[in-house]
Amino acid sequence: MKIEVWSDFACPFCYIGKRRLEEALEKFPHRDQVEVVFKSFELDPHASRDIDLSIHEIIAKKYGMPVEQAKQMNDGIAQQAAAVGLDFQFETLIRTNTFDAHRLAKFAEAKGKDAEVTERLLKAYFTDSKHLGDHETLTDLAVEAGLDRNEVEAVLQGSDYEAAVRGEEAQAQQIGVQGVPFFVLNNKYAISGAQPSEVFAGALQKVWEEENEKPALQSLSPTNDQGAVCTEDGCEVPDFNKQ
Repeated sequence: MKIEVWSDFACPFCYIGKRRLEEALEKFPHRDQVEVVFKSFELDPHASRDIDLSIHEIIAKKYGMPVEQAKQMNDGIAQQAAAVGLDFQFETLIRTNTFDAHRLAKFAEAKGKDAEVTERLLKAYFTDSKHLGDHETLTDLAVEAGLDRNEVEAVLQGSDYEAAVRGEEAQAQQIGVQGVPFFVLNNKYAISGAQPSEVFAGALQKVWEEENEKPALQSLSPTNDQGAVCTEDGCEVPDFNKQ
C-alpha cells in the first residue's frame, strides 16, 4: 500500500496529521507493506524569507481578528499537538518561505532520507523555532538527519529539485487538493485533514481489504447444470438427451 501525503512544513495540522497517521500505522498488522511518501505543498508560496510579524500577528491580519483571538486559536492547536506528543512553540516560531525546505526534502528523498528529514524539519519549525528559510540552518538540520553537508550546500545554492517541487504542487492542483494535509492511498482513496487516528486506522483496513481480497468467480454455466465433471468420487457424465 502506498500513501502519498501533501503537506507543508509551516502547516501545524500537517505535523499533527502525520503523528495521527503514524499512531494508526503502529497498530496496523501490515505496516511493513505500507510506503509513506511526502509531497510538496506551499501554503503561502509568496511568503518572504524573512518576516518580522509573529505568527499571531500574521493570523490576526489574515483573518481580520484581534491578535489575542489569534493567540487563543494557536493555543488550541498547541493543545491538539500535545495530545499526540508534540510540543508546539508558537511564541517563538519563525515564519518564512518553505520552498527551499521542500527542495531539501526532495533531495533527501533521492538519498533515501526523506522520512528523517521531513520529521526533522517539522520539529525544527514548530518545536525548536528554527529559521527554515535560512540555508545554513537547513544544512545543519539535514546533516543531523544523515545527509552530506557538501551535497546539501550545493543543492541549496543552486536550483536543484525546483522542478520536482513545482511538479508535485501542480499534481496537487490536478487532483483537487484545496488544503493540507491531504492523504492519497493507492491513487484511489483520499483523506483530507488531520483526522483522528481511528479514521486512519479504518481507512488502512478498508483499503487493504479491498485491494487484496480475491474477487468471487461468477459462474457462466447454465443454471443447475454443472456439465461433465470429475470429483474424488468419480466422473459424472451428464445426460445430453435430457431436456
